[in-house]
Parts: sequence; structure tokens; C-alpha cells
Amino acid sequence: MKNTVQAKYSRLKSILAEMKKVVVAYSGGVDSSFLLKAAHDVLGSDVLAVMLSSEVISARELKDAEELAEDMGVSMTVLQHKALNNPDFVQNTPLRCYYCKKDIFTEIKKFAQKQEIFHVVDGSNYEDAEDYRPGARAMKELGIRSPLEEAGFLKKDIRLLSREMGLPTWNKPAMACLASRFPYHTEIDEKSLRKVACAEEYLRDLGFTQVRVRHHGSVARIEILEEQIELIIKDETRGKIVEFVKKLGYSYVALDLQGYRMGSLNEELGYKK
Repeated sequence: MKNTVQAKYSRLKSILAEMKKVVVAYSGGVDSSFLLKAAHDVLGSDVLAVMLSSEVISARELKDAEELAEDMGVSMTVLQHKALNNPDFVQNTPLRCYYCKKDIFTEIKKFAQKQEIFHVVDGSNYEDAEDYRPGARAMKELGIRSPLEEAGFLKKDIRLLSREMGLPTWNKPAMACLASRFPYHTEIDEKSLRKVACAEEYLRDLGFTQVRVRHHGSVARIEILEEQIELIIKDETRGKIVEFVKKLGYSYVALDLQGYRMGSLNEELGYKK
């Protein structure tokens, strides 16, 4: 397997070298951090990282991403983005991600062009095509490239090489923007986004590593790893969580007994991981 992964990495380096200069759409997650590291190793100062500061990105994620880019020695720019200014996003149809990615990558492309850089790349990997990702269509329409996908990288490959490179993200839980906590056709507003972010932050501080708080109106549906379900139902822990989440404005606090599933709200569309 190691030889196969190294062959993919060689292919990735060749792809990046051919571009000569790139702007990396960066989030601080496993994939984009690995891509940024690889791009910097190949292209040096001809790499810029761009991250969006938005209502759907938590302050902790932004801070962690900035610190990692600094540790890598990569120049990072934070662009301000108001997702809630787009009514197509707020309405939260199954095409929400398409509209959001179209807005975001249009902004990143404009930034790149001002820097006279003509390649914008993102961290999508080969497995991402299996999920429901309308945002991928928006990126293709804008000419955004996904070198990890082109090189055939699977998530496990990225984690393996990230660990060897010493990246702290090698075992980081999967990330997704806060809008993914809202069932389709539930309008998204800033107050509800803050509630979700605060609830998830609290659960992580309690030691739950992979957390989603799905927003169902007056109900907060908590998803955690199956192996941590026994921990959350202990009387003391459960009581603390219920009290905290209700103070945020939820009337009911529910635990999903299936545990965490990436993109669980896509299940109603027929997509299952």
C-alpha cells in the first residue's frame, strides 16, 4: 500500500509543479491542510492560502487554521464572506452548497487574479464524489481544480502521509460548515448558527471528539461517535449537556442512537455513507 500512496504523492507533486503558482482554498481540515503542505513543499513562496471568514465557520476553526498556516510558513489571507446575504443559501434547498461554493470560489478567483495567479485548487479527494456534493459542480463551472482527486487520493492516504509529515491534522475529525446542521428547507439564520456552534463547542470541551448538533427547530439532535454514546448518557454528563443546550434556546435535547454519520441530512435524498 505504501508504494501506491507514494506513487499518488509523486503524481500530486507533478500536478502542482505544472501549475507553478497556486492559491489553495484552505479550511484547516485534513484534506486542505495536506494539500497546502504539499503545495508549499513543491512551490514554496508561489503558494498562497485563502480562507473565508463567514457565519458558517466557527471562530475556533479559523484560529486553528491560521496557526497551522503560520507554522507551515505559508502566507494566508482571510476574506470576509457573508453567506446569509444570499437568499438562495438562506432558503437551504438541496442546492444550498452549490450557491455557497459558487459565491465563495468566485471571490477566491478574483483574489487570485489580482495576485496574477491563475490556478485555484481545493482539497476535495477521490472519495468525495461518492457523496451528494452539488458544490463540486459550482467549482467545475469556475475552473477550480482538485489535485488530490486528480491524483487518486483516498482519505486514508491523506491521513497516512499527513502523519508522516508531522501535520497535527492527520487524525482531526471530519469537518463541515455549520449550515450542514440544518435539514433542507429549514431557513438558516445567524442566531441558529450561533446556537449550533456553541452547543458543539461545549460538547468538544467535554471530550466528545466527533460532534454534530443537528438543528430541528426547537430540537437539538446530537450525533457523536457510537463508542462515546455510553459516556454521554451518564447522569452527570447528560444533565450538564441538557442544561447547557436548553439555555441556548432549545426546548428538547435528543441523542441520535445511530451515532455520527457524515452528511446524515443527505439521507433523505437517498445518499448514505
